Amino acid sequence: MKTIALTSVLLITVLIIYGFKKTTSQTKTDEGIQFFTGTWQQALDKAKKENKYIFLDAYASWCGPCKMMKKKTFTDKAVGEFYNKHFVCVAIDMEKPGDGSALADKYSVEAYPTLIYLQSDGKFIGKAMGFRKSKEFLEMGEQIIAKTK
Repeated sequence: MKTIALTSVLLITVLIIYGFKKTTSQTKTDEGIQFFTGTWQQALDKAKKENKYIFLDAYASWCGPCKMMKKKTFTDKAVGEFYNKHFVCVAIDMEKPGDGSALADKYSVEAYPTLIYLQSDGKFIGKAMGFRKSKEFLEMGEQIIAKTK
Protein backbone atom coordinates (compact mmCIF):
# COMPACT_ATOMS: atom_id res chain seq x y z
CA MET A 1 0.00 0.00 0.00
CA LYS A 2 2.87 2.38 0.85
CA THR A 3 4.46 1.62 -2.53
CA ILE A 4 1.30 2.63 -4.39
CA ALA A 5 0.98 5.84 -2.36
CA LEU A 6 4.64 6.73 -2.92
CA THR A 7 4.39 6.00 -6.64
CA SER A 8 1.26 8.16 -6.88
CA VAL A 9 2.97 11.08 -5.11
CA LEU A 10 6.00 10.82 -7.42
CA LEU A 11 3.80 10.66 -10.51
CA ILE A 12 1.79 13.71 -9.44
CA THR A 13 5.01 15.61 -8.68
CA VAL A 14 6.42 14.85 -12.13
CA LEU A 15 3.18 15.94 -13.81
CA ILE A 16 3.11 19.21 -11.85
CA ILE A 17 6.75 19.98 -12.72
CA TYR A 18 6.18 19.16 -16.41
CA GLY A 19 3.06 21.33 -16.50
CA PHE A 20 4.93 24.23 -14.87
CA LYS A 21 7.80 24.01 -17.36
CA LYS A 22 5.39 23.92 -20.29
CA THR A 23 3.49 26.97 -18.98
CA THR A 24 6.76 28.85 -18.41
CA SER A 25 8.00 28.19 -21.95
CA GLN A 26 4.65 29.29 -23.40
CA THR A 27 4.89 32.56 -21.47
CA LYS A 28 8.39 33.16 -22.85
CA THR A 29 7.09 32.66 -26.40
CA ASP A 30 4.28 35.14 -25.75
CA GLU A 31 6.90 37.78 -24.90
CA GLY A 32 8.59 37.51 -28.30
CA ILE A 33 7.52 38.30 -31.83
CA GLN A 34 3.84 37.75 -32.51
CA PHE A 35 3.78 36.50 -36.09
CA PHE A 36 0.78 37.35 -38.27
CA THR A 37 -1.03 34.21 -39.42
CA GLY A 38 -3.17 35.42 -42.31
CA THR A 39 -2.36 35.50 -46.02
CA TRP A 40 0.42 37.59 -47.52
CA GLN A 41 -2.13 40.04 -48.93
CA GLN A 42 -3.76 40.37 -45.51
CA ALA A 43 -0.32 41.09 -44.01
CA LEU A 44 0.24 43.86 -46.58
CA ASP A 45 -3.21 45.30 -45.83
CA LYS A 46 -2.54 45.19 -42.08
CA ALA A 47 0.84 46.92 -42.50
CA LYS A 48 -0.74 49.72 -44.57
CA LYS A 49 -3.60 50.16 -42.13
CA GLU A 50 -1.29 50.26 -39.08
CA ASN A 51 1.46 52.24 -40.87
CA LYS A 52 4.08 49.60 -40.07
CA TYR A 53 6.93 47.99 -41.92
CA ILE A 54 6.90 44.28 -42.74
CA PHE A 55 9.41 41.77 -41.44
CA LEU A 56 9.35 38.50 -43.39
CA ASP A 57 11.05 35.45 -41.91
CA ALA A 58 11.71 33.40 -45.04
CA TYR A 59 12.42 29.92 -43.69
CA ALA A 60 12.33 26.23 -44.59
CA SER A 61 10.89 23.57 -42.31
CA TRP A 62 14.10 21.49 -42.36
CA CYS A 63 16.46 24.44 -41.64
CA GLY A 64 18.39 24.16 -38.35
CA PRO A 65 19.37 27.86 -38.09
CA CYS A 66 15.72 28.79 -38.80
CA LYS A 67 14.58 26.62 -35.90
CA MET A 68 17.24 28.16 -33.67
CA MET A 69 16.06 31.70 -34.49
CA LYS A 70 12.48 30.67 -33.80
CA LYS A 71 13.47 29.19 -30.45
CA LYS A 72 16.07 31.71 -29.23
CA THR A 73 15.89 35.02 -31.12
CA PHE A 74 12.19 35.44 -31.88
CA THR A 75 11.21 34.63 -28.28
CA ASP A 76 13.41 37.35 -26.78
CA LYS A 77 11.34 39.93 -24.90
CA ALA A 78 13.21 43.01 -26.20
CA VAL A 79 13.07 41.69 -29.76
CA GLY A 80 9.34 41.10 -29.43
CA GLU A 81 8.63 44.53 -28.00
CA PHE A 82 10.52 46.28 -30.80
CA TYR A 83 9.39 44.17 -33.75
CA ASN A 84 5.74 43.99 -32.65
CA LYS A 85 5.68 47.79 -32.33
CA HIS A 86 7.25 48.63 -35.70
CA PHE A 87 6.57 45.65 -37.98
CA VAL A 88 3.86 43.30 -39.11
CA CYS A 89 5.89 40.12 -38.71
CA VAL A 90 5.26 37.20 -41.04
CA ALA A 91 6.96 33.80 -41.14
CA ILE A 92 6.51 31.80 -44.34
CA ASP A 93 7.96 28.47 -45.42
CA MET A 94 9.49 29.39 -48.77
CA GLU A 95 9.31 25.84 -50.07
CA LYS A 96 5.53 25.60 -49.84
CA PRO A 97 3.44 26.27 -52.94
CA GLY A 98 1.51 29.52 -53.07
CA ASP A 99 2.77 32.53 -51.14
CA GLY A 100 5.99 30.74 -50.11
CA SER A 101 7.38 29.89 -53.53
CA ALA A 102 6.09 33.14 -55.08
CA LEU A 103 7.78 35.27 -52.42
CA ALA A 104 10.97 33.22 -52.63
CA ASP A 105 11.14 34.08 -56.34
CA LYS A 106 10.13 37.71 -55.90
CA TYR A 107 12.71 38.45 -53.18
CA SER A 108 15.44 36.08 -54.50
CA VAL A 109 15.59 33.82 -51.46
CA GLU A 110 18.62 31.58 -51.93
CA ALA A 111 19.44 30.49 -48.36
CA TYR A 112 17.66 30.00 -45.06
CA PRO A 113 16.81 31.84 -43.01
CA THR A 114 16.50 34.97 -45.13
CA LEU A 115 15.32 37.96 -43.10
CA ILE A 116 13.48 40.39 -45.37
CA TYR A 117 12.42 43.96 -44.56
CA LEU A 118 9.74 45.71 -46.59
CA GLN A 119 7.71 48.90 -46.70
CA SER A 120 4.00 48.51 -45.92
CA ASP A 121 3.30 48.29 -49.67
CA GLY A 122 5.71 45.37 -50.10
CA LYS A 123 8.51 47.52 -51.53
CA PHE A 124 11.90 46.00 -50.70
CA ILE A 125 14.09 47.74 -48.09
CA GLY A 126 16.74 45.12 -47.33
CA LYS A 127 17.55 41.55 -46.34
CA ALA A 128 20.05 39.45 -44.49
CA MET A 129 20.76 35.74 -44.53
CA GLY A 130 21.61 33.38 -41.72
CA PHE A 131 21.11 33.02 -37.99
CA ARG A 132 21.20 36.18 -35.86
CA LYS A 133 21.37 36.40 -32.08
CA SER A 134 18.84 38.66 -30.37
CA LYS A 135 21.09 41.71 -30.02
CA GLU A 136 22.21 41.68 -33.66
CA PHE A 137 18.67 41.02 -34.89
CA LEU A 138 17.33 43.91 -32.82
CA GLU A 139 20.05 46.20 -34.21
CA MET A 140 19.11 45.17 -37.76
CA GLY A 141 15.51 46.22 -37.16
CA GLU A 142 16.62 49.52 -35.65
CA GLN A 143 18.84 50.18 -38.69
CA ILE A 144 15.92 49.52 -41.04
CA ILE A 145 13.78 52.07 -39.17
CA ALA A 146 16.59 54.65 -39.14
CA LYS A 147 17.39 54.03 -42.83
CA THR A 148 13.84 54.77 -43.97
CA LYS A 149 13.12 57.90 -41.94
